[in-house]
Amino acid sequence: MHNESSHRASVLQHVSLNVRRLRNAAGTSQAALAERSGVSRRMLVAIEAGEKNVSLTTLDLIAEALGVAFSTLIQAPDQRDPGRIEELAWAGEHPQSRAVLLGSSPARREVELWEWTLAPGECYCSEADAEGWSEQIYVAEGQLTLIIEGAEHCLRQGQFHVFPSNCRYAYRNDGALAVRFVRNVVI
Repeated sequence: MHNESSHRASVLQHVSLNVRRLRNAAGTSQAALAERSGVSRRMLVAIEAGEKNVSLTTLDLIAEALGVAFSTLIQAPDQRDPGRIEELAWAGEHPQSRAVLLGSSPARREVELWEWTLAPGECYCSEADAEGWSEQIYVAEGQLTLIIEGAEHCLRQGQFHVFPSNCRYAYRNDGALAVRFVRNVVI
């Protein structure tokens, strides 16, 4: 795979360039984008400067406010195939924990294909997604604890779960080995 820290830095640069380019193309100021997205102007300044490690939820808010797909924000500006993303979008505290957006294709709006790895003890918590969004989780290796509005679902290798994601949810690895899973987000 990629050198994770340098690859993460390149994704931050992609986000920085893409947000600035899209905001300017829309003729929108940082203040107006902040108001429309609910993301502080200070955060937007830091993102556009490539200085801020931003959450997936924040990127979703910015993408929605700009009227573009999430994948448009993290994709390399010179990427030829818009369906093939292959960009590290989240890194956990443990070096093994990461989320790579593999690809995206149109649906009602979009479908995202993710590959996730969580090291033992790692947890990723998410705010509620927009109404109408859903997720499809498939565990390739290990055991994943999926928490939806406080209810825990234990998914072992080969198992899957589909759920509407307009609620709080989390992915947690309670096992002794890394867990790898595929995540489809249907928007």
